[in-house]
Amino acid sequence: MIFADSPIGQAGRGVFVFRKGQVQEPEPQKATNQGRFALFFDWGKTVTVNPFNRIMIMKTSLLLSVFFCLWTVSSQAQLLGTTPNFAKLPSLQPGEAVATFAGGCFWAQEEAFDQLKGVREVISGYSGGNLKNPTYEQVGTDETGHAETVQVYYDPSVISYRDLLTAFFSSHDPTTLNRQGPDVGRDYRSVAFYRNPAEKKAIEEAIQQVNESKHYPNKVVTEVVPFSVFYPAETYHQNYCKLHPNQPYIRNVSLPKVEKMRKAMPGKLKKEGKYTTS
Repeated sequence: MIFADSPIGQAGRGVFVFRKGQVQEPEPQKATNQGRFALFFDWGKTVTVNPFNRIMIMKTSLLLSVFFCLWTVSSQAQLLGTTPNFAKLPSLQPGEAVATFAGGCFWAQEEAFDQLKGVREVISGYSGGNLKNPTYEQVGTDETGHAETVQVYYDPSVISYRDLLTAFFSSHDPTTLNRQGPDVGRDYRSVAFYRNPAEKKAIEEAIQQVNESKHYPNKVVTEVVPFSVFYPAETYHQNYCKLHPNQPYIRNVSLPKVEKMRKAMPGKLKKEGKYTTS
C-alpha cells in the first residue's frame, strides 16, 4: 500500500477510495476527487519504483488503521446532523492583523502556522468558493469552489506578512495543481488570499523568489486571489494535529509538513528544538 503521491507506474494497480466513512471497490488507475485521500495498492505484490529500489506493500493492519482514522472523522461529521457546530472567529486584538492561506489539508497548515512567534491563533475553515457556511462534506465534493483554508491572527510587530509567506511556501508544495501529496481535488489547491495591494505585491514577489530558488522542480501554481470571506470549519477540525498526533494520516502526512516548515523558519519559532504536538 503506497500513498497516492508515490511515483508508481505498474500495471494492475488499484486504489481504495475513502469517502464519508466508506470503502469503495478498487478502481484501476483512478485517484482524483475522491475525498480526503486515496491509497494505491498492488494486491500484495512488490512494486518497482526504480531499478535500484523496491517498495513492499504495507500490511493490512495499516490499511485498517488509516481507514479507522477516516471513519472517525466522517462519524464526527455525521453526528453533527443538520446543525454543524462551526468554530467561532476570534475578535481582533489591538494592533493585530489577519492573513488567509490555503495549502492542502488545513490540519497541517493550522499546526504549522501555530508554531510561529507572533501568531496568536489559527482557525481552520473554508474560502474561495460560492456556498455560504459550507460543511466539510460539502467542500469535500469539490463542487462548492472552496479550498481548505486557514486564517492566521498575528502581531505584525513580531512577525511580518513576508515571514508568513515564507512559512506558507515551505509548509506545502505550491507547484502541484489541485493536489497536496495524497490529497486530490480543487479543495486542496494552493491559494494566497490578499487584502490589500501591499499583500498582493508581497505574494507575487514571494512566488518569484520561490521559482528563482529552484527549490521545487516545477513552477509555483499558487493562486493569488483577493480575499472575500472565510467560513470557520467545524469545531472537531480545530487543533486536529494536537488532539490526534498518533493517527496514521497525521503522523505520515501532516506532521512532516510541520517539520518542513519549522526547518525553514529558524529563530521564528515559539519553541526551538525537537518538535512535539504537546
